[in-house]
Amino acid sequence: MGIAKQYLKTKPVCKVTFTVPAEDAKKVAVVGDFNNWNPKGSTLKKLKNGTFKGTFDLPKENTYEFKYLVDGEFVNETEADRYQWNDYAGTENAVLEL
Repeated sequence: MGIAKQYLKTKPVCKVTFTVPAEDAKKVAVVGDFNNWNPKGSTLKKLKNGTFKGTFDLPKENTYEFKYLVDGEFVNETEADRYQWNDYAGTENAVLEL
């Protein structure tokens, strides 16, 4: 798994690319604070090598909790900036700091 950040000089956003290796998965989405945990519109595209990838413009100077939704199962990013306990979910969420 991986996250790539590209800060734009002309806009207050960061292009964030999420990469998830999941050859056997049918559908992968990234959900979090930035999209109200709604997978609609945040589905990653499956590449020929079995990796799912997607890029999103997120406002910079913010912190976001997120997870991947892989075929209905929540999965944390192994390369997150840090992790935050979430009482509602009863587990840790990955954190993206921009």
